Amino acid sequence: MPGQLILLVDDEPNIIQLARMYLERDGYRVDAVGDGQAALDAVASQRPALVVLDLMLPAVDGFEVCRQLRAANNPVPILMVTARDEDVDKILGLEMGADDYLTKPFNPRELVARVKAILRRGERAAAPSGSAPLLFADLTIDTARREARAGGRLLDLRAQEFEVLLALVQNQGLALSREKLLNLAWGYDFYGQTRTVDVHIAQLRRKLSGSRARIETVPGVGYKLVS
Repeated sequence: MPGQLILLVDDEPNIIQLARMYLERDGYRVDAVGDGQAALDAVASQRPALVVLDLMLPAVDGFEVCRQLRAANNPVPILMVTARDEDVDKILGLEMGADDYLTKPFNPRELVARVKAILRRGERAAAPSGSAPLLFADLTIDTARREARAGGRLLDLRAQEFEVLLALVQNQGLALSREKLLNLAWGYDFYGQTRTVDVHIAQLRRKLSGSRARIETVPGVGYKLVS
């Protein structure tokens, strides 16, 4: 919601200036730091609603900042920013606890859209849900507990992986484009980079290994859940 504090962590002043302008235009408060240790200190002292975290930082890099925050059980949402368009970086960042990622150069409108969507997801996850569990093949999706099981085995899913799997189960058998998944699972109303969908799908496929439910690629369209 407007008025929330967003912490920008980047050592490029022009990136900070542009991001600050667009976020403040949407009503957010913004603070900015230029290195990883300052980011850790700012999170501890200011308790921001979300951190926009560049990976390539002097001294303590973005991976280490993310690792330390999650090791301390700090749940602050993290939007990672990377200048390297390599899936291994993105997957590593997500495994360390980032909520999403954005690749430089980025459209500042997409940055704002991602910030809004991540914060909305946090509000939605905190809201009570009385819905009955969803079933598909050997999958059970408990939206109240935000848990997913495959054949009784609890899946170790990040928050956004759960949202993607939920969208696929709710639309089981239907081919969903990457843009549609961004809308359903991320809540984005601005579509720029869609590779984030592919990275999350790759992670989900690995974690669904052994399940009767499979995520199938539909060439030229996107993905669908089949059994």
